[in-house]
Amino acid sequence: MSEHHGILDTIFESFSPVHPDGHKFIAIGAVVTLLFFLIYPPLGWIAALITAWVVYFFRDPQRVTPLRPGLVISAADGKISSIEKVTPPAELGLGSDERVRISTFLSIFDVHINRAPVAGRIVRSLYVPGAFLNAALDKASEDNERRILVIDTANYGEIGVVQIAGLVARRIVTFSQMGDTVGVGQRFGLIRFGSRVDVYLPPGKVALVSVGQRAVAGETVLADLQSVEPEREARLG
Repeated sequence: MSEHHGILDTIFESFSPVHPDGHKFIAIGAVVTLLFFLIYPPLGWIAALITAWVVYFFRDPQRVTPLRPGLVISAADGKISSIEKVTPPAELGLGSDERVRISTFLSIFDVHINRAPVAGRIVRSLYVPGAFLNAALDKASEDNERRILVIDTANYGEIGVVQIAGLVARRIVTFSQMGDTVGVGQRFGLIRFGSRVDVYLPPGKVALVSVGQRAVAGETVLADLQSVEPEREARLG
């Protein structure tokens, strides 16, 4: 650490930049807060707290992404809510072979910027309308509004990524389109507000995370496509 690195630098480094998608919501919140303060100050304080939460929700922190080939990195911040071997939904176009699906549930307090789990080319991108059930439920993978991406890794097959809307989420935003090339850890979208992201591994590959574990988008290793290590066991304690 530099000798010129002071306490203010430490404080400022703890703050994350706000993603541009959130600017309009923050601006609206600021205007409403000002109006409420002019009309009835107690409402102004409530609006100020809500606006502060909106700033917090749209934070976009930097991440340190492992770059070794074969690693599958978490696409979302949140809790690993399920790890199951399933037949992928037909709209993914991944065939009928069972694959391990790793689901990450994002609460309204998690970072909602989604990042590419692998490097490759997006060979499928599709919006699927649906319901707004609790994203933690298994049937949300097939019943809820969602956006699917399939990334061709060239050397390790195709990885499916599904952004799933939840009870509160009403808007799935995708920055990358079919035909785009993405780098591992690259931001590809976000979901407003509270949601779930599913990652489908290639057939025969296993997860290296456990249910209940906290995942960090762009940093947590979900799987290693080069490894023959068996699925890990874990305990909560």
